[in-house]
Amino acid sequence: MRTFSSFIAAGLFLLGTFAGAQPKLTPDNIDEVLKAMTLDEKVTLCIGGGRAVTTGGVSTGITDLVRGAAGSTRKLERFGIPPTVLADGPAGLRIDPTREGDSKTYYATAFPIGTLLASSWDTEMVERMTAALGNEVLEYGVDVLLAPGQNIHRNPLNGRNYEYFSEDPLLSGKMGAAYVRGVQSNGVGTSVKHYALNNQETNRNENDAQVGERALREIYLKNFEITVKESKPWTVMSSYNKLNGDYTQQSYDLLTKILRDEWGFDGIVMTDWGNKADTPKAVWAGNDLMEPGNVVEKERILAAIENGTLSEADLDRNVRRILEYIVKTPSFKGYRHSDTPDLKAHAEVARNAAAESIVLLRNEAGTLPIVPKGQKVALYGESIVDFVAGGTGSGTVNKAYCVNMVEALSSAGFVLDKSITGFYDEYVKYNDAVLALSGTQRTYRYGISKFDDPAVPRSAIDLHAENNDLAIVVLGRISGEGSDRNMDNDFNLTTIERQLLSDVHAAFHGKGKKVIVVLNIGGVIETNSWKRMADAIVLPWLPGQEGANAVADVITGKVNPSGKLPMTFPIDFMDHPSSADFPYNVVKSNTPFGTARPAGSNEKNIDYTRYSEGIWVGYRYFQSAPAEVSYPFGFGLSYTEFEYSNPVVKATPEGGFTASITVKNAGSVAGKEVVQVYVRAPLGGLEKPSVELKAFGKTRLLAPGESQTLSFSVSNYELASFDERESQWETASGQYTVFFASDVESFKRSATFKVANPRTYAVNKGAALGK
Repeated sequence: MRTFSSFIAAGLFLLGTFAGAQPKLTPDNIDEVLKAMTLDEKVTLCIGGGRAVTTGGVSTGITDLVRGAAGSTRKLERFGIPPTVLADGPAGLRIDPTREGDSKTYYATAFPIGTLLASSWDTEMVERMTAALGNEVLEYGVDVLLAPGQNIHRNPLNGRNYEYFSEDPLLSGKMGAAYVRGVQSNGVGTSVKHYALNNQETNRNENDAQVGERALREIYLKNFEITVKESKPWTVMSSYNKLNGDYTQQSYDLLTKILRDEWGFDGIVMTDWGNKADTPKAVWAGNDLMEPGNVVEKERILAAIENGTLSEADLDRNVRRILEYIVKTPSFKGYRHSDTPDLKAHAEVARNAAAESIVLLRNEAGTLPIVPKGQKVALYGESIVDFVAGGTGSGTVNKAYCVNMVEALSSAGFVLDKSITGFYDEYVKYNDAVLALSGTQRTYRYGISKFDDPAVPRSAIDLHAENNDLAIVVLGRISGEGSDRNMDNDFNLTTIERQLLSDVHAAFHGKGKKVIVVLNIGGVIETNSWKRMADAIVLPWLPGQEGANAVADVITGKVNPSGKLPMTFPIDFMDHPSSADFPYNVVKSNTPFGTARPAGSNEKNIDYTRYSEGIWVGYRYFQSAPAEVSYPFGFGLSYTEFEYSNPVVKATPEGGFTASITVKNAGSVAGKEVVQVYVRAPLGGLEKPSVELKAFGKTRLLAPGESQTLSFSVSNYELASFDERESQWETASGQYTVFFASDVESFKRSATFKVANPRTYAVNKGAALGK
């Protein structure tokens, strides 16, 4: 007869056998693990680990993970599934630089912003730079960098344009692909964002972007398509906003029919950081991971499965994708991160990337370069001491330092007028002290705000002109997440800035001395009314922590500028057709990410925005109208001259074309040239822009007299336009003209080819996204 103790022993044996039989996740047993998971465990894996909250300089909410990271996935110990870490970008890794009880520091490199990278038109350089960025992601224990930002520069006033690349989807898509390849070469992931139509920050959580399907596919989705197909990002982040009435996070058409079925995306989709109602609809649509994660989202999913409004099969599909993601991560593979990336080497990478990307907008009579020989410089602007490395919000970077213009120009060999630099230094310190008296500081979302420039008396400027050899004026702007810029005192110069430029121009030019302007800005500003007051204009955008040194490299000729504009500088803000449908003078909110809108509100450009301009975005409009601009898309000067010769264009059997052009350095200084390939389609059929960018390339550093032949290939599909009536892509037959250009207004050579037969490309007609 068996004793009670023998029953206990047998039970313990069976329990141990059951526990030991639990499959531990491997790349080869994902289906087995999925089958063994309970419903609660499946839902748990689809909900993020919770928002990190920083208090007193210490982040909490992501236990035992990287402090200051934006979010995580949850662990399931019985399957050996670790949490994975997600952290912000895109101009560098954003984590806490210090930790309680730890004497070590965890600073990251502040690299150039996305707009500056796009100004390089150099995908190889971008890939090299983001490989360094990806190394910091890896060595600080992060699995996914929440970057790159890819939304189109629809309008100059979008507060987050600094994170994004361009007004053109091809340039944006190619830059995004290079960015992803560089970061992911380290065995960590990226999250391409914000998919899609996050083209304004005003009421971004609820704004309904009302867009026709042609504009949607040709302009606002095309860049995402290019990046997904050419770089295979691990993740895509869905945006907050609505698209034609539906939240993008809950759009099956957007997340499944287009992203996965048409483009072949095989990673995971995560939400932007929030908690929208109807989480089950997001699961059904193909949004795999809810970030940052909230208990109520889990409750919603469980309830929907119980009442039959969400199938467990849809949940299983998403969980499988998350498991496929997890097995690729360093956290799953047990990588032992060092917490000591080579920040010194990466700072040099950042400096070189910035210098390679800076745009020279004006250079009258060879004002630049200036070889430093102890010239005395009058340096003006609050930004000379308060230089802006990057924007604010989730895209800010906790860096160890930021070189300012005073330090950079002094190190380069110039002698700065200390009465002026001291004035601005004391001005910033005084204003900081005033804030400190009231117990505040100039934090602005995640980052730090700027003070307005102070007035400088004309009498002082006259004295400076007597005592100095030249003047450099630095105009600064900062913007970021949660609010858009305004037209009156952001796009346009302030009254004080305009007076400063006017007085410096009069005083220094009156004595035959040069005036240089440096634009330390995050987005396009008005330039046409004042640019002739300057002999040279240098545009470094927000160039990272070493950006001021990069500016000095360009001013002194250590680097020959080769950057080109990735967007158009209009004469007037209202020249942009999108400006009538943009909240251009909305007062910025005092709360971190805006305030809730009143229930039932329906205010134009806030609750909804009509994209009335259709495909006529940026140069597509300005060249086709045509309309005069201050600086055209693709514009940028060099210290040397280039000649284009031997244009060759050949049609391919598939209906595309190959092309080549020879570029010669015809000047006396070594330099690089960006060749932009624009195509004009035959008349008839769909109305099309005058020209569209279809390819681009950048030469190596060419010595004087040296030549290089660049080659290009464009497919028939890449020539196609979208026909909303037929819901298909169409490439028309007929003669196409190919222009080899230095910017969209400067065609150097051209050639033609013919497409013998029209061709169409089907899309998922169930994806009824247009309005």
